[in-house]
Amino acid sequence: MNPRKPRSQSDRAPAPRSRKPTMADVAAKVGVSRALVSLVFRGQPGASPQTRERVFAAAAELGYRPDMAARLLARGRSKVLGVLFTARNPYHVDLVEAIYPAAEELGYDLVLSAAVPTRDEHKAIEALIGHRSEALLLCGPTIPDADVTAIARRIPTVVVGRHLPGAPLDVVTSYDRPGARSVIDYLVGLGHRDIVHVSGGSRPGAPERRRAYRDAMRSHGLADRIRVIAGNHTEEAGSEAARAMLAEGRPLPTAVFASNDQCAIGLLDVFTRAGVKVPEQVSIVGYDDSHIAGLSHIDLTTVRQDVPRLAHLAVRAADEQLRGAREAGAYLKLESKLLVRGTSGPVLA
Repeated sequence: MNPRKPRSQSDRAPAPRSRKPTMADVAAKVGVSRALVSLVFRGQPGASPQTRERVFAAAAELGYRPDMAARLLARGRSKVLGVLFTARNPYHVDLVEAIYPAAEELGYDLVLSAAVPTRDEHKAIEALIGHRSEALLLCGPTIPDADVTAIARRIPTVVVGRHLPGAPLDVVTSYDRPGARSVIDYLVGLGHRDIVHVSGGSRPGAPERRRAYRDAMRSHGLADRIRVIAGNHTEEAGSEAARAMLAEGRPLPTAVFASNDQCAIGLLDVFTRAGVKVPEQVSIVGYDDSHIAGLSHIDLTTVRQDVPRLAHLAVRAADEQLRGAREAGAYLKLESKLLVRGTSGPVLA
């Protein structure tokens, strides 16, 4: 009888594939029961805030994401989408209005939770999860990328209006850079050279619009005219920027491109009260085309984002995640369009 030959490397059975982490793995890592971990992921009471944080941290470290299909089968479909928005942002209000019919079309109801000065986005999101939302639609969230990613590992998430590549969620937004570029091209075409940009800081869309402004100015040979005033996506920021320009004691720019409509309206208000004629002395352009931009006494030139289409794509993306039609990670972008109204015009000699 021939002695058995030692098995070569090629004869060995293939190594088993690494399995997906489970809720039991998370429980073992934290040192609590699986039942308690289940309560945490379902947003139910029973765990202290410290334990909840440890569970989410362990889940993120292990790469665990709850099986949404199993969860919904276990507790029954709520058919509720949770929507986070900023109460003082007219553009977010427009989005919410457009999300309602899009959700009804697919048989979903909505739960709304607003971020306000006395209630931050974390609290608003936790409230949505606690109200049995199956998925979240986050309108322009401002919390750190890591926090949004952690939320997306707990519950299917769609972010609207913020660039967040590589996260386990879906993003629905507009092409900000071409939109902002079209503003500068338009103003330069009217003869403007002294074009100031009031930035939105780190607010969603603001970095892309700021870069597009700089790039467009350089491409028109106006690199020496580039001027960015630090601001925010609020009327107060626009008002402060206008007051600062008026106090400088030098000629005003012939045009100002604001990072969003609210900021532009703040500029318009202060300049008008100071006796500056818009657009004869200073043209003002915003971004978003929120409903207030089109009011007759505002008549703001701005960049329109297709809000109904954004809402439709966001709801559809959430539905696809919930049905298991595909993995999260879609990045959906729409074109934007410059709308010329009464706050902009040619440079007057």
